[in-house]
Amino acid sequence: MRKQFAILLATGLFILAGCGPTEDGITTSEIPTPDDEVVGEATLERSEEKITIVARCKARPPTEDWRCNNLLDGVAEVNKELEAAGDPRRVVVEIVQDNTAFGDIMQEFALAFDAGEAPDIVLVDHQFIGREATAGRIISLESMIGDYPEFAFMIEGLWASVTFLGERWGIPQDTEARPIYWDKNLLASVPGWDAARVDGLADEILAGNFTLSDMLDTAEAAVEAGIVDSGKGLWMRPFNGDDFIAVYYAFGGTIIDADTGKIVYDTNAGQLFYEFFERGKTDGGSYGFLDIGWSDGFHPAVTSGSVLFWAGGSWQWAEWANFWTNEFGGVTYQTQNWGYGLYPAGSSGLAPTTLSNPTAYLISSQTEHPDLALALIAKATTDKANTRHALISSHLAILTTQSDYEPYASNAFLASLAYMAEYSRYRPNNPNWGTLKQVTFDALSAVQYGEFTAAEAVAFVVGALQNELGDEVIILD
Repeated sequence: MRKQFAILLATGLFILAGCGPTEDGITTSEIPTPDDEVVGEATLERSEEKITIVARCKARPPTEDWRCNNLLDGVAEVNKELEAAGDPRRVVVEIVQDNTAFGDIMQEFALAFDAGEAPDIVLVDHQFIGREATAGRIISLESMIGDYPEFAFMIEGLWASVTFLGERWGIPQDTEARPIYWDKNLLASVPGWDAARVDGLADEILAGNFTLSDMLDTAEAAVEAGIVDSGKGLWMRPFNGDDFIAVYYAFGGTIIDADTGKIVYDTNAGQLFYEFFERGKTDGGSYGFLDIGWSDGFHPAVTSGSVLFWAGGSWQWAEWANFWTNEFGGVTYQTQNWGYGLYPAGSSGLAPTTLSNPTAYLISSQTEHPDLALALIAKATTDKANTRHALISSHLAILTTQSDYEPYASNAFLASLAYMAEYSRYRPNNPNWGTLKQVTFDALSAVQYGEFTAAEAVAFVVGALQNELGDEVIILD
């Protein structure tokens, strides 16, 4: 594998961030250049043992290159600690970093593993953990995490994203939030609303005092008052995707069994989920968003004052500012005219939520030095390292201490979303998630087009899951 990865590096897949000051004021001048990839090799004493750690990262250049570059940046500190401990080993890091799709990277990883040449570290979507752990290609980190003080500051809720069968198999690298946004001007015009109530909405959602039902009530009132057109009270993504599961979670739904790792479908939560969208269709409050394009439908509508509530990602804040609201002032315009918060609780007594899809560092079971691989990951899990990635890539903090770290805290939007990490729910670490996502969305589409009632949608989902997954799905009545 070392030879194969060296060839890849030589052919240009070795991607590094350029030197110079970043927007947060953190200098990148200390990041090794390609000529420095064997960090410290020239100063190795005869008694020292050079250990090469290979890392494979999925990153969209140039905004996400810190995913692997932070590992490079940690080499000097790891080697300094090894020297202080009297350990003769010295770490050298090689990286392969590009924007290959997560699934393709994991196929590459599996093939390399079969050949006995897997990289030591792979940075991918957390959803692959269940499959890779079951296949024996990655190691559990549960017994090792406590040896590295950096991990003590991880936002507690994020550990759920890398947990499978009660053990942690990865280290979260970045995270996101998927808020509900609203147009403050439109909302303030709805009967019963004013600027003060609009300004307090995010807090009302957080306290559980504004539910999904209340949101549809407001959307319907906006339509009835002619403030927005019918079908533009609440929009979600126009195609199949992960976001819809946040509504299922908001109604108390469970998606994975902690003891067996199997997919779970809760029919009670499912019924409430489809009733929510059925109501939106029949009363004109929410529907009108499926099967439109992103660029020719969704984005221009939500950014032009045509839609009251809409669901989106935290990363889209920058996208909207750069491409859709830039002529009005971009971020300044959005901050003045839009609000955002968690997905409201499904009903009183339940909790608000948001969906997140963290990436995670996983360690191959073929590595000969798991302690060194994890030591490098620890050095990438600090306020400085994660903040420079977060600010450039519009991702959220993963550490509790980042909220008080000046470069992060000074970014008003990201800082305002930090609390959402504690309310994040995740896709299941199970290879059958794709089946569940498709089946539930097919039923949702049928509800929109009047082909299914909510009850019929649930029955369809149960039948399809039992047919396709058999004993691999648990149905909760």
